[in-house]
Amino acid sequence: MLLVVTYARNARETLRNACRTHEDVVVRRFGRAALFEETEFGAFLACRLREKHGRDVQVERTEPFNEFAAVPDEVREAAAAYESREAKSTPYDKFAAGTDHPDSAAMRTRDL
Repeated sequence: MLLVVTYARNARETLRNACRTHEDVVVRRFGRAALFEETEFGAFLACRLREKHGRDVQVERTEPFNEFAAVPDEVREAAAAYESREAKSTPYDKFAAGTDHPDSAAMRTRDL
């Protein structure tokens, strides 16, 4: 997919108009940003926005996030356990202390 992010009012307006006119290319709309299908026409729309608005438009190629392929089992299990905790106000580090769940400092330093 192509992620198009706008940083100026006139660029947002052009993005909004492109999304309304070409709904079949838009995967999802986020206000200042949109995901376009990764087709030649999606690329055409993204390039057109960049051509018209220059640095006020950022285009990135993205891929869907597959948590089962990209995220280690221990991290997914920790997230599930943390969301199932009894006391919803308990911070993660306190929750993970004394368990097999990874601590947040270690997770911050490891890339996926």
